[in-house]
Amino acid sequence: MANFRAQKDIVQAYYAALDMAEGDSIAPALAKFVSPDYQWRGYHPFGELHGPAEVADRFWSPLKTALTRMQRRQDVFMAGSNAVDGHASIWVVSMGHLMGLFDAPWLGIRPTGKIAMLRYCEFNRIEDGWITEAAMYFDIPHLMVQAGQNPFPPQTGAHLVQPGPLPHDALLFDAQPPEEGAKTLAAIDAMIADLGQWQSGVPLEEELARTWHDDMVWWGPTGIGATYTIERYAKQHADAFRAAFADRSKTRHVCRMAEGHYGGFFGWPNFTARPTGGFMGMPATGQPGEFRVIDIYRREGDKLAENWIFVDLLHFWKMQGVDILERTTGIGA
Repeated sequence: MANFRAQKDIVQAYYAALDMAEGDSIAPALAKFVSPDYQWRGYHPFGELHGPAEVADRFWSPLKTALTRMQRRQDVFMAGSNAVDGHASIWVVSMGHLMGLFDAPWLGIRPTGKIAMLRYCEFNRIEDGWITEAAMYFDIPHLMVQAGQNPFPPQTGAHLVQPGPLPHDALLFDAQPPEEGAKTLAAIDAMIADLGQWQSGVPLEEELARTWHDDMVWWGPTGIGATYTIERYAKQHADAFRAAFADRSKTRHVCRMAEGHYGGFFGWPNFTARPTGGFMGMPATGQPGEFRVIDIYRREGDKLAENWIFVDLLHFWKMQGVDILERTTGIGA
């Protein structure tokens, strides 16, 4: 079995220290586990940050001030070697929600005094006992909707606090059979290959059926929403998305990995495309935009069954000349 125990232990200890830390203790908690040249990638308005102090001061301290008594509620925890660099690097992935009491403003979003849940997924690269690199993507619009500040027009899918995998078996603290991870990676790779064939002439639902179960669940980002079954996914997202964009670049990832029946990837960006038709109720600009995306997958048999998607829509629309945060909260970023 592939054994990533040491790397998983580092991230588990890091989360235990970080989740307990408050105020001035946050930066020292990070410094015990992340390297001095730590590279952290986050959604707009954070972008790339470097070193434990900057990440603590810019992201974690304000977030923990806003979401008091924060809990990390993990649905997926896994590790694997990175197929992008020939399996040279090891990454540990966590996905779930950060839950707290929304007691103070964050990024101009009004507090509710009630439970709030911030969807997140984080890839952590482990080298020589340190976390040296991370991509932490989080659905800010999802939190805005919970606070009554919906930043987007009505979406095509459903808005939900998204559950974890149907089998509830994705907290992979123990080693998994390597052949299962290889099967998952192969299924993801086949799906990616199909994504590059928008103009192939194959009917969309037929294309999707090659790599997806018919009862697939697509847990999309706020602004697009979640959808269920190939037919509804095609109608409620994929068909409209493809019709709205031209000049889609090739897919490129920083990390793509799998362990057991689960896997995923992220890019910075994953791809670029030019909006030539209406998308999310907004007119086309014709200007190329970047899609920074994390995708997490569950494989069942030889096909994909569930997909959790994080898309930095704030960054994409900022590149199109629309500052969603400023428009919605009155605070520019």
